Amino acid sequence: MKRACVAALFCCLLSPAIIAKRRAVAPPPPTEARVGQPIAGLPSELLVRFFAGREEFNKRQDLDDGLGPVMNGMDCLQCHSVPAPGGAGVNGSSVIRFGKITNGVFDPLERLGGPLVQHRGIQVNDGAPLAFRGETVPPEATIIAIRRPTTVLGLSLVEATPDTTFIALAAEQAARNDGTAGRVAMVDNLAAGMKTVGKFGWKAQTPTLHQFAGEAYLNEIGVTSPFFPKENCPRGRCEDLRFNPRPGLNDNGEDTQKLTDFMAMLAPPPRGAITPDVVAGEAVFNRIGCNSCHVSTLRTGPNPLEALDEVTYHPFSDFLLHDMGPLNDRIVQADASGSEMRTPPLWGLRFLDSFLHDGRAGTIEAAIVAHEGQGRGARDRFHELNDGERAQLMAFLRSL
Repeated sequence: MKRACVAALFCCLLSPAIIAKRRAVAPPPPTEARVGQPIAGLPSELLVRFFAGREEFNKRQDLDDGLGPVMNGMDCLQCHSVPAPGGAGVNGSSVIRFGKITNGVFDPLERLGGPLVQHRGIQVNDGAPLAFRGETVPPEATIIAIRRPTTVLGLSLVEATPDTTFIALAAEQAARNDGTAGRVAMVDNLAAGMKTVGKFGWKAQTPTLHQFAGEAYLNEIGVTSPFFPKENCPRGRCEDLRFNPRPGLNDNGEDTQKLTDFMAMLAPPPRGAITPDVVAGEAVFNRIGCNSCHVSTLRTGPNPLEALDEVTYHPFSDFLLHDMGPLNDRIVQADASGSEMRTPPLWGLRFLDSFLHDGRAGTIEAAIVAHEGQGRGARDRFHELNDGERAQLMAFLRSL
């Protein structure tokens, strides 16, 4: 399938150090109203595509669209709406994955509907031979993991960053030899027909925004598309699909491309106000080693689109897999082991009300304290901070 090129212009996010030097001429702090907007400077024809994509993103799917027969929601907004379409999930929204270890190997229990619970079923007409019901975790599962929906804001910049950047970053971390080295996830790229670097998802299991859109369309809403043409079997009972009211290919690829366009033209979440405490807090962040994994600055590669051509951006993530020890979900997915998780980007952190992959932490402080595995050293140094340093660190994190 041909991927449509998306032109975009990058809103420069200056580092705190630069902003501190230019504070007298810095623009006023952005408001929440600016979140979820297209990247500044898009030509009119691409703005049309952006808003068409946002309409598809917001659209409530129905049976005519191919909804279900089992799903977790009826639109993308259910998982990506805070503080605007494309953001993170509302407080308490989550999905459930499950499996078990059989003879030392992770079993996703696909025969029982795994590894993802689709907790809702479509409503069928009276007299239909089968009512599709939502799934539950089967009793055979010994591993149950909750995952909080992530933001898709600014991901066009991540996709435009060459695989070689992440490979080099992993090598640099390994050479540092401080026990925090990340690992590149090499995953199946369906369009390329080969393995490329995984950048998206809690396990870095997805390599492109187009694949991300198609996979979510299928697994969360139940809409099939060219890369994902097979419906999920409810509770693993594939024979039940003969009663599916909308069999076959639900989307010929056009709607999946619309979702891709929307994500590819979403601006990164803007920074909050940069105060002296924020600047001091970033220094604390770096000193205790948070930046070992939450890398502040990345750069896109050469790109025929000027907006994505060698652009510097600040996601505060290396997008690599790290062994998080007890702070993991035990789910083996794509190239990630049960103990590995991708470093989540911290941009947009100030809009969240729950933290970590499962939302267990109600505060940023609680999320830091819960760090384990390769994050343990930074956590321990956090404990050693005095009250003033902690306040500065929180001011910095709440500015992201």
